[in-house]
Amino acid sequence: MKLPTSTAPENTELQGRAMRQGLWGLLKSGTYNASLFRQDATAALIVSLLLIPQSLAYALLAGLPLQTGLYASILPAIVYAFFGTSGVLAVGPVAITSLLTFSALSPLALPGSSEYLLLAILLALMSGVCLLFMSVLRMGFLANFLSHPVMSAFVSGAAIMILLGQLKGVTGIPVTGANLPDQLVSLYHGLNQLHLKTLGLGVVFLIFLYWARHSLASLLVKLHVKTSNAALLARMAPLVLLVVATLGVMFTGLDQQGIKIVGKLPLGLPKIEWQAIQLTSLLALLPMAMMISLIGFAESVAIARTFAAKRRQQVNSNRELLGLGAANLVAGLSASLPVTGGLSRTVLNNDAGAVTPMASLLTGLAMGLILLFFTGWLHYLPQAMLSAVIIVAVLSLIEWRQLPYLWRYSREDAWSWLVTLLGVLFLGLELGLLLGVLVSLAAWLAKNSRPHMAVVGLVPGTEHYRNVQRYEVEIHPAILSLRIDESLMFANAQEVEQQILKEVTLHSELRHVVLMGSGINHIDASGVQMLVQLNDLLNEQGIYLHLSEIKGPVLDKLKLVEFIEALSGEVFLTQHQAMQTLIRAEESKKSLN
Repeated sequence: MKLPTSTAPENTELQGRAMRQGLWGLLKSGTYNASLFRQDATAALIVSLLLIPQSLAYALLAGLPLQTGLYASILPAIVYAFFGTSGVLAVGPVAITSLLTFSALSPLALPGSSEYLLLAILLALMSGVCLLFMSVLRMGFLANFLSHPVMSAFVSGAAIMILLGQLKGVTGIPVTGANLPDQLVSLYHGLNQLHLKTLGLGVVFLIFLYWARHSLASLLVKLHVKTSNAALLARMAPLVLLVVATLGVMFTGLDQQGIKIVGKLPLGLPKIEWQAIQLTSLLALLPMAMMISLIGFAESVAIARTFAAKRRQQVNSNRELLGLGAANLVAGLSASLPVTGGLSRTVLNNDAGAVTPMASLLTGLAMGLILLFFTGWLHYLPQAMLSAVIIVAVLSLIEWRQLPYLWRYSREDAWSWLVTLLGVLFLGLELGLLLGVLVSLAAWLAKNSRPHMAVVGLVPGTEHYRNVQRYEVEIHPAILSLRIDESLMFANAQEVEQQILKEVTLHSELRHVVLMGSGINHIDASGVQMLVQLNDLLNEQGIYLHLSEIKGPVLDKLKLVEFIEALSGEVFLTQHQAMQTLIRAEESKKSLN
């Protein structure tokens, strides 16, 4: 039989292991060659050009000078290449961290002011420290507390707020507020500031970008362009629009008619003006720095793992904490905002042909050259185009279909999604996320407090035991077999005991209870105490308690507390062995009587 050919990029096992140590590991391994460099360099050239409008747009979203978006795309990308483990993850400013930055800083300083910029720098530094601290303590598991429904709802709610906030750029109406009601009120009161020419230009930009995002690639394929090339060309639409819009404003003088433009961007690298910061401001930034760290890490690892799976590579989550922490530290030192791995950037990097972290390093260097020599070309770029880029990008982040899907699949997850979304929209980003995590944990505890248990019997002609309510099975009147499908812990120990005792009362001829532990992965002190008590209660009634299919780690815990010695019955390797042994014992007893 012919095996399927892998579609992953060429990569040896040695090269894959080396990449998990970052760019240094790859270079030391000796597997990096001229062919890989050409692929990475080509990808870097394409990506750096296409990141210009996106980087400027996310700086605008964060309330920072536009050039900070370019700053955030240089050193963080270079540093991540040396410490991260993903060959394709692109690190820089993204929509969610930009919104979180604005949410954290706008109550403390005026957006665009020198104090505001300094606070953004401190926020990036604090986020970097948080990530590095998590890396030292190997706390990559913390991202697991942000379940998919909670993250989906948080991103969807944040995307809605971003969309409303960016209406200013395409309409001229200032929209402010930390939650949905405040934004809607400010939108209503600002209707008299609607600028028709800005609106007309913004609508044109939105239509073009939306069409390019959803239809241009398929059109190019119909014109016999290779599918991969068509996707890449479609993603170049914002760059094409940037050139056309800039030239259009330059030659028509729209900037003299109320159309806001980018204006003069400073050439060269940033100069940081340090000044005294009050301790209260630092304390106010700490919760948001922790939130940006956790959310950014969770998003980055999810993206990195997705692309690593496609390339048959692996991502080390604790090493990713180191890479992202170092990237945020240099983001702060280069006068920019917090950064993380972005989906759109990574997709672009992947489609452009990036193979190793070298592409990230070369992209950072290319962005540095753009900053040094080409920012003057962006003088006439209309800000409406940047807002349109953000709006079209975040539209894809709003996952309305999640709620009906989750409602059919899991009501608990659906409620977590809905509560998180409403919390973000009406209470703000921080409280909304916290509420979502609490509801998700509460749902998990509620589920585990009501463990699934089943009375099982033998499927005729086999050695398999299944739920008596689902299968036609054989049972013995003197033997009760119960399968426990959850770990035994404080949240469910009493419930398990009550269910077992309830089943015992329904069987008048009962002599043996066999607990089938194939679904028990963990047992805590409360679970052990429950088994001790259950063993005593059944023993008083002349009923033997037996265990079967207990996993090694659980059995080790029971041996440590000497429960096995106190057990009235036996421990069997399999459920079938337990039933055959006990049935023979009962038949032997009857024959003697």
